[in-house]
Amino acid sequence: MVKYLHSMIRVTDPDASVDFFKLLGLEETRRMENEKGRFTLIFLSAPGQDAEVELTYNWPAEGEEGEKYSGGRNFGHLAYQVDDIYATCQRLMDAGITINRPPRDGHMAFIKTPDGISIELLQDGHLEPQEPWASMENTGSW
Repeated sequence: MVKYLHSMIRVTDPDASVDFFKLLGLEETRRMENEKGRFTLIFLSAPGQDAEVELTYNWPAEGEEGEKYSGGRNFGHLAYQVDDIYATCQRLMDAGITINRPPRDGHMAFIKTPDGISIELLQDGHLEPQEPWASMENTGSW
């Protein structure tokens, strides 16, 4: 038997990343600071679910800028099922999040984390197409 545990992504701003995932409805389940290894691990999950996303923040050396990560799209994406894709996308847009691939079909949308990791939002089933979503164009790669 195989049980999915978590996906890990490296982040450059833990607070911005936690805030982003909280907008999606995830909750922080645990946090570990490792002073010797100079990193922080933050685990989040959807309420009532075991699967987690692990945010790894590598502390910068004293007086230096933190490491910059590129190629977030190389990771692929994390996928989350949502109750109402239109309401979820509206809540994210109202918070300043760009909807890279709007839910024109009432089923799927893509957004990105502050570090450029693609997040796929999936409606359970399909909602009837609605405006303004049905006529929106993609705003970037996803």
